[in-house]
Amino acid sequence: MKRKIKYAAAFLFLVWAATACEALEECKFCRMVTTDNTTGEVTYGNETEYCGAKLITIEAKGPTTVGNTTVTWECR
Repeated sequence: MKRKIKYAAAFLFLVWAATACEALEECKFCRMVTTDNTTGEVTYGNETEYCGAKLITIEAKGPTTVGNTTVTWECR
């Protein structure tokens, strides 16, 4: 009986671990958007695919302003 409980617990753990990894492997295409605050000119960078932890890092970045230039990230 104990063996069956251990196998069931191990199976549930593996199912949970497999679905947790899938969530980290979500991918999106992101690009850097640069805005000149004095003229309003917007420049778009090349789209690059980001997955997992790198995607989370990109999506967590807020707008960054240096001088008259603001940089943000757009992901789809």
